[in-house]
This record gives sequence, structure tokens and C-alpha cells, in this order.
Amino acid sequence: MTATPTTGPTAGTPFPAGSDQLAGNVLGLPSVLFCIVTGAAPLAAMLFNVPVATLGGGYASPAAFAVATVALTIFSVGYIAMCRRVTSAGGFYTFVTRGLGRVLGLGSGLLIALCYMVFAAAVLGTTGYFASTTVASLTGLDLPAWAYMIVGLALMTMFALFHIELTAKVLGVALIAEVVVLTVLAVGVLASGGAEGFSLAPLNPLAIFDNPAAIQVFGAGASGVALFAAFWSWVGFEMAPNYAEETRDPHKIARIATYGSVIGLGVLYVIISYVYVTGWGLTGAVEAVKAQYAGDIASAFYPLTDRYVGTWATVLMEILIVTGSFACTMAFYNTSARYLFALAREGVLPRALARTSKRLSPAVASMTVTVVVGLYCLAFVLYDPSNEGALLKLGTWSPLLGVLGILGVQALVSIAIIRYFLTTARDGFHWWSTLVAPVLGFAAMAGACVLLIVNRYDLAGAGDATYIVVLPWVVLAVFVGGLVFGLVLRGRYPDRYARIGQFEVPESDPQPTGATA
Repeated sequence: MTATPTTGPTAGTPFPAGSDQLAGNVLGLPSVLFCIVTGAAPLAAMLFNVPVATLGGGYASPAAFAVATVALTIFSVGYIAMCRRVTSAGGFYTFVTRGLGRVLGLGSGLLIALCYMVFAAAVLGTTGYFASTTVASLTGLDLPAWAYMIVGLALMTMFALFHIELTAKVLGVALIAEVVVLTVLAVGVLASGGAEGFSLAPLNPLAIFDNPAAIQVFGAGASGVALFAAFWSWVGFEMAPNYAEETRDPHKIARIATYGSVIGLGVLYVIISYVYVTGWGLTGAVEAVKAQYAGDIASAFYPLTDRYVGTWATVLMEILIVTGSFACTMAFYNTSARYLFALAREGVLPRALARTSKRLSPAVASMTVTVVVGLYCLAFVLYDPSNEGALLKLGTWSPLLGVLGILGVQALVSIAIIRYFLTTARDGFHWWSTLVAPVLGFAAMAGACVLLIVNRYDLAGAGDATYIVVLPWVVLAVFVGGLVFGLVLRGRYPDRYARIGQFEVPESDPQPTGATA
């Protein structure tokens, strides 16, 4: 396989011989969907984000998820148009580079790699918390959350050394189990008619901005909290291009997997949030969330499974939130490794990070992610070693940083798509898919960033904690640091600079099946 830059002064110049490559032709559509959708963690998204959206938008939380579905589907139109032209494990990093240049691309690449590692650490903390509470509840064995975090990180590291197909299968089992238990809950609630019967009020978008129950809790910022909580639930849907080199038909699979994950998750989220509101009733939905946040119940969903399905479903949900969170962590872990791999292969990061294992997995990059995630988690554990700290600090504060970075880069991707099709790929320009849809996508992503920044104190529940105060500035500092690094490479190392964001797997090239050196 020959990797050739497609833009810039070095167009047509191949990479040096021996450039490391991931295993090709090994992932089909189901496997890619498993890798993507488990990153969004549907069960965890419902158990965590529906209560937040309900506190923000009251009984209109299903409408907030519907709005987010439409916005992200529109963003995906331009994103998929870019996927058809560019195939690389670099994902967002490569897209921004092709559309807006190497300097902005490098800033985006370093920021997004950090964000995914922060996500991996955050969800690992959540996994540790639920593993600790679930095991203690079922067996009486009381171990701290950090002990389960160590076990989880060790398991992810082990999986990273094996073939990506094995990881995809593990993620697939976890995902199917999550969807099954949510479906069982939905059937139970809808079959019984819920607490007060069916109503169309939860699906009215206007109710997001005029909901007395929500305003009583969060005041004027309620609608912003609701919409942001909904957008938060899709983090990970954009991972398809990161697995492009390992798929059998990257351009086709990226399109189907992206649309499938965005729309499929959207339908699931709207249904389950509607089931939640219907199960409790229009006013009871907010009261249940208040009870959860007061510590009276572990989750506002558990009484619903007890009432409408049975205690066995609640126990199953308690177990699956552990396995589902772990699967989500592993999805972010894998994507982080592929960003580091892509940056190293192009000479931005140390070349050692681009070395693959005998099974053609990004082994060195994966071990680096293990170290970074481990140290990040250690810092939070030292700050607060309690189980609640793993959930309410590591698991709640960190995603705000990650989401802000990802939404910001997605906004840049929208601009990059427009410029790419107005300049480099003018033959593929279309008024809707490469202009209007990206403009609307940019507006949605930028708006979500504003909602996060303005409402971050309420979302974190941390008052004026230093981490939350400096959060936007950390994201900006990492991005600007990447820009400066790009300018340094341009001035001092022009050969390395020319390779930024240029590695691509031509669709017609044969895929490697053996091991690299």
C-alpha cells in the first residue's frame, strides 16, 4: 500500500518506506458500528444524561434529544461527504488539515487526542464507581472504586495488544445487552400506559424553553442545560473514519456507520427518554431526578424497572451499567490510540508511537494511552479517593473538558469541509451537502460550545472548583499549543510539516494482512 499526500507542496510524494500500517480488511459494518455506538454508551447516556436533560428541560427532555438528533444528522451530511474523499485513521485531524491547512490541523489533532484520553479516564472512573457499588450490593464485597479502575485499565491494555476484531466482538456483546435491557423497560412502560397515560407534550421543542418544573430548579439557564445534555449523549458517533484503514470498504462503511449511529442512537434516545417521562408522569419525572441527586435513590431509572418490569431487570441494569461503561471506556481508549498512531506516522509525534504489534494493532500508542489515562486517574484519586469522587469528580468534571474540545473541533471540521470542496475537491461540491449542511452544523456545534461554557458550573455541580473555572482555558491552551508546534515544524522541519495530515489509504489499494516489522 502506498500512502501519498493529496494536497500541499509534496503532493504525489510517497511516505518513507516502512511506514507502519494497521491491519486492513478486517472490520465489516457491524464491527465498526459496535466500535462507534459503544463509545456513545447508550445505557450510560440514558442513566446519566436523561436526568440532567430532565432537570434542564423538565418533561421536554425527549424533545431536546430530538433537536440534537436533527442537528447532528445535518452535521453528518458534510462529514460523510468528506469521508468519501479522505480515508485515514486521523479522523478529525486529517479532515481539518485537508480543509484548513496543516497548522490548524495539528492544533485540532493534539486537542482531539487529549479529549479522547480524558474521556477514557472519565468513563473509567464511572466504571469503577458502578463496579464497586454493584459488586458490594450483590456480594457484600466492598472494594474501592480505584481498585476496579486498575482492573479495567489492565483489561483494556490487554485487549489493545490483540486483534481489533476481538475488541469489536467484546464491544458488540456489551452493546446488544444494553439495547436489550432498555427495550425491555420501554415495552414494560408503554404496554402499561405509564403513570398518567401518553402525551405529546414531551415531544414539543418549545417546551424546552418554557417548562416551569425545570426553571424552578435551574432558572433561566434550564434550556441550555437540557440541550447540552442531549448533545453530550452522542460523543463518539464520529469515530468511523478512525477505523477506515481497518475496514473492508472504508468509504461505504463510514457513510452507513455514521448515519446509522447518529439516527439510530437518536431514535433510541428519544424513545427511552419518552419512556422515562411517561413512566414517572410529567411532574414526577423531575421529582424523581431530584430524589436521585439528593441520594434517596441510586438512579431515577431503577424504580421504573422495579415497577414496570421487575426487580430482575433492575439487577440486570445495575450489572450492564458496569459492562457498558467499560465498553465505552475501551472505545475511547482505542480511538485515542489511533489518533496518536496517526500523528506519529506522519512525524508529528515520536515515530515509536507508530509501531504496530504482530497483530497489526497500534501497540505502542495504546501503551502510551494506558500511561496517560493511568496518571490522569491517579491525580483524581489522590485528590478524592472516595467512590463518590470517582463518579462526581473524575466521571463528571472530565467529560466537560472532553466534550468542549470535541464540539470545538467539530465546528472547525464543518468549516474545513466547506473550504475543501470549494478549493481542493471542487468536482464534489454540492450546495446542500458541502455548503448549507456544514454551515448549519457549525452553528449547532458552536452553539453547544457556548451552552457548555455558560452552564458548566451547573453541569459539574462543583461550584467554583478550579478545574471547572479553568476548563475552557485548558482547551484553548492545548489548541494554541498545537498551532505553535505546527508553526515551529513549518519553519524548522519542512519535511515533517509537509506530511501533516497527508497519509491516506486509497480505496483501490490492497490491504496488508501480515505483520509489520
